[in-house]
Amino acid sequence: MDLATSSTWAPTAFAALVAFLGGALPFALWVGRLWLRRDVREVGDGNPGATNAFRTGGPALGVAVLMLDVTKGVLPIVLARDALGLSGVSLALVAALPVAGAAFSPFLGFRGGKALAVLLGSWIGLTLWTIPLVGLTAIVIATRYVEPDGWAVVVTLVAMLLGVLMWVPERAVLLTLLAQAGIILWKHRVQLAETPRRRRRGAHPARAAGPPA
Repeated sequence: MDLATSSTWAPTAFAALVAFLGGALPFALWVGRLWLRRDVREVGDGNPGATNAFRTGGPALGVAVLMLDVTKGVLPIVLARDALGLSGVSLALVAALPVAGAAFSPFLGFRGGKALAVLLGSWIGLTLWTIPLVGLTAIVIATRYVEPDGWAVVVTLVAMLLGVLMWVPERAVLLTLLAQAGIILWKHRVQLAETPRRRRRGAHPARAAGPPA
């Protein structure tokens, strides 16, 4: 089904609401408080995400939060496509909204994280491992050689775009990636204001330039 059909408005609106609110759930904050009685935003770059969960609680907490954040991207797409039968532009719209929710969470005063784990989850939902593998390979390589990390994210998004153009026949999902890219680049705008440079030997690839917007 697509937005051109009037009967798709109700399921699309329902799926969109679920996608945005599901993506907005601040699992890093909630699990960190439950697990450690501590706010994960007190460390690192102040971001309520998996990286600061690793820094605060170690691998166990970090992996738990990472899996929950990835799941926030996967499940709304499964609901929209497999349960509600959405496709085309309708599905593309829904697929972008978990990232929007994570970045601008109403549970955090419309502030949020960098939404990269949710981005990964959304593309698992859309393409299984095709585009996620492209993105993961790109981010691992780029963060070794480029700083600040925001520019490594740019490299990753470009690689994902090329992957979509080459290997994903459904062109509507280009809208998904473009919307997600706009949100993620906005969340990295402080780092992107710096000139990209080759990473110094021994520099930590996960440092951020400032607190999340």
